[in-house]
Amino acid sequence: MPDMTDSRHGMLPLNFLRRHSWRQTAGLLAEEYLGVLTRSFPGFEGMTLRYLVLKLTAARVGGFCYLYRGVTLTHTYGLRVGREFHVNTGAHLDARGGITVGDDVLVGPNSVLVSSDHAINVAPGQTRASAGHTNKPVLIGSHVWIGANCVVRGGVTVGDHSIIASGAVVVKDVEPFTIVGGNPAVVIRRLTEPE
Repeated sequence: MPDMTDSRHGMLPLNFLRRHSWRQTAGLLAEEYLGVLTRSFPGFEGMTLRYLVLKLTAARVGGFCYLYRGVTLTHTYGLRVGREFHVNTGAHLDARGGITVGDDVLVGPNSVLVSSDHAINVAPGQTRASAGHTNKPVLIGSHVWIGANCVVRGGVTVGDHSIIASGAVVVKDVEPFTIVGGNPAVVIRRLTEPE
């Protein structure tokens, strides 16, 4: 445990409060404590409770969200989702840098959507943890299917009607009507656009 007055860390709680508004701080506390209570609650009741916590803490929720057991959502003050948003078991969404999701989006089990990274350059005498984050928004279009065990990195836009194959690591934009897969994700094939 770091010394809270250590000059390398500064006053950690004060630094945290300087970087977050009171609304963000209240939302972070709500998602942390209410999330622990509701994360493993079973059945439709649990799904409803998780939706209500998201509705309370997220920047925008367009309709009912299907958040399955074991989903972890952090920094939901940066999360904007449309209708018919389905997030499967074990998925993790970190919206510190902003995540915007369209309508009818599926996120597979154990997938990760992350909109921030730790800073690359660290000043002499500074710890990596105290160097802060680099925020890059994630934009997910409508009618997108993100398969199981995928990673979508910050700064990525996933176009409408796209599919991200299981296990893919998406580090660059995905065009609409495209299936991508691999690490790093590459185009597998184009989908036919409806007329």
